[in-house]
Amino acid sequence: MLPSSSRSRSQPRAGMDYLDSRRKKHFLGKILMTVFLTAVCIFILKQSPGFSSTSMHGMLKFSQHEPGVTHVLVTGGAGYIGSHASLRLLKDSYRVTIVDNLSRGNIGAVKILQELFPEPGRLQFIFADLGDAKAVNRIFRDNAFDAVMHFAAVAYVGESTLEPLRYYHNITANTLVILEAMAKHGVRTLIYSSTCATYGEPDKMPITEKTPQFPINPYGKAKKMAEDMILDFSKNSDFAIMILRYFNVIGSDPEGRLGEAPRPELREHGRISGACFDAARRIIPGLKVKGTDYPTPDGTCIRDYIDVTDLVDAHVKALAKAKPRKVGIYNVGTGKGRSVKEFVEACKKATGIDIKVEYLERRPGDYAEVYSDPSKIRQELNWTAKYTNLEDSLKVAWRWQKKHRNGYVTFLTS
Repeated sequence: MLPSSSRSRSQPRAGMDYLDSRRKKHFLGKILMTVFLTAVCIFILKQSPGFSSTSMHGMLKFSQHEPGVTHVLVTGGAGYIGSHASLRLLKDSYRVTIVDNLSRGNIGAVKILQELFPEPGRLQFIFADLGDAKAVNRIFRDNAFDAVMHFAAVAYVGESTLEPLRYYHNITANTLVILEAMAKHGVRTLIYSSTCATYGEPDKMPITEKTPQFPINPYGKAKKMAEDMILDFSKNSDFAIMILRYFNVIGSDPEGRLGEAPRPELREHGRISGACFDAARRIIPGLKVKGTDYPTPDGTCIRDYIDVTDLVDAHVKALAKAKPRKVGIYNVGTGKGRSVKEFVEACKKATGIDIKVEYLERRPGDYAEVYSDPSKIRQELNWTAKYTNLEDSLKVAWRWQKKHRNGYVTFLTS
């Protein structure tokens, strides 16, 4: 036998080398599979109307300003919130260009939108990464945008604590690329998708727009940096800027066309609604509630849950009210705080399934209690949340989840 001191130095290293090798192979395999699936999805999308450009007639519509038509660039429009916003804009007769690199978005959502709005000049999809400044400038050069709704961002608190540099690059640096392209090409209306995470954990509730911002995780910090950059730039520009800080988003399209479908590998970091539905469908054995010792009535976190339909309505109203040389900052929430335990009980009722719950230690970067005061957005934009019944919102989302067990993959292969 080796001396204990020798074993302690040599054996763990060999084990670590083996594990590192397995991790590298596993990681490489995931990358190759993602590339393959993305290529397949893009091929499928190319067979449908509206991929980037459909015809010379369609291209001309996107490249020229047209009286009475507002052309909106929706970054991250293949994602959960971005796709719902694109649907609402299209229903309201806006012209929409979606730009997405599909790292978090779903090509199936874009395909549904294209089939709903196939007319030339209504919707186009451009596969691009906002971190590529040359590609972004080319997009702005070739298209006549009137406004930008900037949703594109990685957006998981837990993941941000594990990969902070990725978050600063994806959120803060990419927003700089968008701002520079807008300034260069004369697009002067920006609706920015921000978050209540910029406030951190305030001393007083509810949160107003004047509540000091002290974010406590890289996600919130990256968003606040992007906000600061936008605000600094606005001081010497004629931009019309609206910053919407919204709270925890739930729900889906009431007509069942779109829903939330995060990638399987992100379930650990995802929204509680997705985890509840996964547990209800037995995709995972149960729901993991992280943190039961917070200073709240039942020990679990309290959040303000806003339905995605209400959220996109706020964006459309913000776009309509945006004015040059003006900055509007608004909280988008219901004004009501609900605990995680309350949420789980509502999810059980909405699904009709007794979901197994496991209680664990706190997740890094989380805060105890956050809910909004939506008075300002009500007074200035005439916006009020309509879908305030938690169980009803979850029922709508659950209907979509049951029909799309594998997310949009079901739709693409059907």
